Amino acid sequence: MSEKIKPEYMQNREVSWLRFNDRVLAEADQEDVEVYERYKFVSIFTSNLDEFFMIRIGSLHDLSLLKKPHPDSKTGMLPQEQINEVLNMLPKMYSRKDELYKKITRELSTYNINEYNFLQLNSKQKKYVHDYYLENIKPILSPQIIDKQHPFPFLENLALNIFIEFEREEKTYFGVVPIPDTIKKFLLFPGESIDFILPEKIIYHYVDNLFEGYSVKSKAIICVTRNFDLDADAEFEDELEDYKDKMKMVLKKRKRQAAVRLESNQKLTKNMKNFLLENLELSNESYFFVDSPLKMKYVHELLDIIPSAKKEKILYPKFYPYYLNFPKSNSLIDKFEKKDLLLSYPYDDMQTFIDLLKEAAYDSRVLSIKITIYRLAKNSQIAKYLSRAAENGKDVTVFMELKARFDEENNINYANILYQAGCKIIYGFERFKVHSKVLQITYKNKRDEYMYITQIGTGNYNESTSEIYADFSLITGNREIGLDTLDFFNHMSVGNLNGKYEHLVQSPSSLKDKFLKLIDEEIKKGDDGFLFFKMNSFTDKDFIQKISEASQNGVKVYLIIRGICCILPNVKGYTDNVEVRSIVGRFLEHARVFQFGKGNDAKLYIGSADLMTRNTEQRVEIACPVLDEDIQKVIQNYISKQLHDNVKGRIMNSNGEFEFVVDNNDKFSSQDYFIQQAVEKRNIQLDKSNLNENKKIFSMDKLRSFFKK
Repeated sequence: MSEKIKPEYMQNREVSWLRFNDRVLAEADQEDVEVYERYKFVSIFTSNLDEFFMIRIGSLHDLSLLKKPHPDSKTGMLPQEQINEVLNMLPKMYSRKDELYKKITRELSTYNINEYNFLQLNSKQKKYVHDYYLENIKPILSPQIIDKQHPFPFLENLALNIFIEFEREEKTYFGVVPIPDTIKKFLLFPGESIDFILPEKIIYHYVDNLFEGYSVKSKAIICVTRNFDLDADAEFEDELEDYKDKMKMVLKKRKRQAAVRLESNQKLTKNMKNFLLENLELSNESYFFVDSPLKMKYVHELLDIIPSAKKEKILYPKFYPYYLNFPKSNSLIDKFEKKDLLLSYPYDDMQTFIDLLKEAAYDSRVLSIKITIYRLAKNSQIAKYLSRAAENGKDVTVFMELKARFDEENNINYANILYQAGCKIIYGFERFKVHSKVLQITYKNKRDEYMYITQIGTGNYNESTSEIYADFSLITGNREIGLDTLDFFNHMSVGNLNGKYEHLVQSPSSLKDKFLKLIDEEIKKGDDGFLFFKMNSFTDKDFIQKISEASQNGVKVYLIIRGICCILPNVKGYTDNVEVRSIVGRFLEHARVFQFGKGNDAKLYIGSADLMTRNTEQRVEIACPVLDEDIQKVIQNYISKQLHDNVKGRIMNSNGEFEFVVDNNDKFSSQDYFIQQAVEKRNIQLDKSNLNENKKIFSMDKLRSFFKK
């Protein structure tokens, strides 16, 4: 560990991420969470861990190959030290996952949802499985003996395999049977109950018969995780300023998707474990025994076959967002020209924004629409109305990011669709991902003046995720913000990432510098200073150091960080005035909010960027000041409610661990509160609609009565 780095008030991001994922798993143990939702939290924990090993641990393995590996910039830990720390933390988490899985499946059985092992099946079910195996599974299996003629096979990343230890003529052999991806995720039995078995358990039972002449000594379901960090933006900019240059050296040494983890559903014999670890070039610490399914994506697919009446008993109560449904006779463009609107997803329906886009596609006053796109939903209405606008003669420009991880193919397909419709497509920049969420509608008013409606959000233009991600979407007719946004799109079109703006701040040019200066202003206030940041992750060392400086000068700092947080609160002499909270609940907290100061002097921003080096220096991001006083009050109320959440909120201690919030207040869940607010607004809207309908009926009755007289 480097002696130059003082890690007293900082923690390693890998450790912080694991603690966040442990926080996700903790939701599977909360009695106020419906049973199938807890089942899903276990599944999410599992898939999160898969990605963590593929991307983060994979990259650390790459960096450890350097002759002089660089330490983590915040804690001084070398790559291998970080890997060791993570591996030491995991056995306890795996054990907790196993316990919760068993507890939840027992509870699900009371709702007639049963996951079986083969030995638990009755004779009728065994016959059903046997017939299914012979017809649908056995014909596509590819068993392999491993010997001199058949070398150790390449075990695909995250693929399940049956690994077998044999004995023949007093010699030991090994064999492997890959489980094909084409097999259904689960086999459902006939009958009224939701009874099912996983395919790997079927193959596990019958695998002995695939190797004639060999005596099976032991067998297990195994899964290998491999280094899958193929993305140049691997997020290690937070650790190494010259990461990309270092990676060029590493790539020359990297082996094809090197293994980083081995899991098995049964404890491997000493022979099996040694053989696998040697061939996979893994340490014993990289092997984990898991007494629950290794892959749990089936949990989400199983929902499709569960009856709706049963779902109501095992899932969160159905929630319908508040749809701000303006009368069709009113123009949304005219409305937003006069008054700003803030949509708060998922409590407000994204349909209001889509209605605006639809109107713009058909309104003859509208001249152009410009938008930055990072992720879109399947069957996207956003893409539909952008296409319609172009077909109607509007000038539509789409800045499409093709490097959005896991959405690359989807974005390429949409880019082609939009291009065919007549949209201008710009594919971002080679070195910088375009992660901003900005849309602008340009139109002419009756005086033939150019006018602008601007939308700036904290989340993607994705109808699906807007139902589960908690985000803000600001729609404003403010002319100065409109002109700033016009300049932003013009700068983007010519590749200028150093544009100057009156109100907007942009990464990689001005956001970091502006926010650091605003923190300095609060530092000057001393005990009267106030800072509040809400975001997904906090890793930027410059901001961490500045927050510590603010704390040491008496500034009160409140952070709500859902995921990774590399600053440690309440460290004496460094972060005594820093409080860090995390909220994990029904919805994924995704909004980014930054408040500098309090009262009438408060400066409030929302934006697309977390305070991570990759966002502040390596991506195109936008943050926008909230100038409308009514909307400022709405966001500040939001902040206040989240800071008082003692149900889904947790508070971080000085060791970086999350603890329950202990106070004397009544139990309060901020997400439940906002749900209730949305329900009440919907009910008021419904009552008004019914009242208007009754007025119409009453008027018709009076009219008929008049004619009768």
